[in-house]
Amino acid sequence: MIEREGRILICERLERPDAWQFPQGGIDEGESAKEALLREVWEEIGLSPEDYVIEDSRGGYRYDYPPDVMAGKSARKARFVGQEQTYFLCRVVTQAPPVDLMQEPREFSQARWIFPSEFQLSWLPDFKKATYQEVLKDFFGVDLKA
Repeated sequence: MIEREGRILICERLERPDAWQFPQGGIDEGESAKEALLREVWEEIGLSPEDYVIEDSRGGYRYDYPPDVMAGKSARKARFVGQEQTYFLCRVVTQAPPVDLMQEPREFSQARWIFPSEFQLSWLPDFKKATYQEVLKDFFGVDLKA
């Protein structure tokens, strides 16, 4: 999500203080990437499709889970070794309500709007850093150094 001043939305993981990320989610069976986006945005931050406009999307971003992360996954998720992701650039419309993190199940403790150049790779686990570097460069021209 991006707002009119060019700030992007980041959210802090509920179970991991100081772990900030973009809202994200998986694609359910039979769902398109766009359908998953609409569902996940509602489930995670409480915005309806009329609250934002999809301006761009890019795919092919990939990361692999390290073994220590996989050890804690449920049997359903443990069959995956990583993720290939599509990122969407969605602009919040002027009349949109504030982000609402009180969705069930709740995933985030707080949200804030920052300029893309303010994103800190230290907020991420090591295996996600390269993906976020690529996304921030591709969408915003920001070259974050590790």
